[in-house]
Amino acid sequence: MPTLHDIKRRINSVTSTKQITRTMEMVSAAKIGAATARVQAASPYAESMAEMLGNVADSAGGTENPLLREHSEVKNVLVIAVVSDRGLAGAFNSEVLRNAEKLIRSNEAQGISSTVVACGKKAISYFSFRGITLDMVFKDLSADPTFEEAQAIALKAIKGYEEGTFDQVILFYNHAKNAAEQVLRQETVLPIDASKLAKDVDPAVTGSSITEEKDPEGDIPGSIIFEPSAEDVLDKLLPAYVNTMIYHALIDSAAGEQGARRNAMKSATDNASDMIDTLNRYYNRVRQGAVTTEINEIVGGAAALED
Repeated sequence: MPTLHDIKRRINSVTSTKQITRTMEMVSAAKIGAATARVQAASPYAESMAEMLGNVADSAGGTENPLLREHSEVKNVLVIAVVSDRGLAGAFNSEVLRNAEKLIRSNEAQGISSTVVACGKKAISYFSFRGITLDMVFKDLSADPTFEEAQAIALKAIKGYEEGTFDQVILFYNHAKNAAEQVLRQETVLPIDASKLAKDVDPAVTGSSITEEKDPEGDIPGSIIFEPSAEDVLDKLLPAYVNTMIYHALIDSAAGEQGARRNAMKSATDNASDMIDTLNRYYNRVRQGAVTTEINEIVGGAAALED
């Protein structure tokens, strides 16, 4: 049975841990605002880029751009895993890494090789421990990713896909649905599905004709003239779209990381509070038992002297 000193030391230890987790929770809560604001500031550009690309792709019709062309056979896949540099974020990292590894192992079973890009120290250590060779690594940038990081990844993906080195480019990351919830996303970066981007495009915008029919809101859509051509504009937009897609995933993951860490630290703080309450009750019972034992010994000793 532990002594009162042992229990008291345990209470002090848990109290110190609670102070640390509470501080980390407050720090993450403060960082969530800035990270979320960064995502919100970048989202309109990313959405406009996708909308513009859909319009141009629809206007260009059939195009021979290699980034839109699906390879007939998949022999090598570029896997991009975006996680954090630090832990203490619950299942934030493990969900991404497990699903990325699952895809890599599944490809191996089918004779498909995988090239891995790891963003975050946790991804580097995870894949290295499992003997998975990393082609490109990024660390100390997960909380504050840069556009240069996204450009480096996009350049490798685009160049490899155009040269036939990669037949697919798959991106794994956590989307910050809100401040408290993160959703795992697996997105195909290349090939770009132009039909998916163009499905919400106004059918009146064809690039070569003008329709006089008004839409339900009363606006009259007009034709778009591309200079030098829709195909040339599309060739310029596609690499920019890949850059934007990867960069948005990086900052989205950074926002999700802070939310996941705040949730994890809040749970740890709550558990520490419950443990402290339990230990205090146990301490009081042990102390009461010790006092009762001492009283019984005194009474027994006094009775023995009287006899």
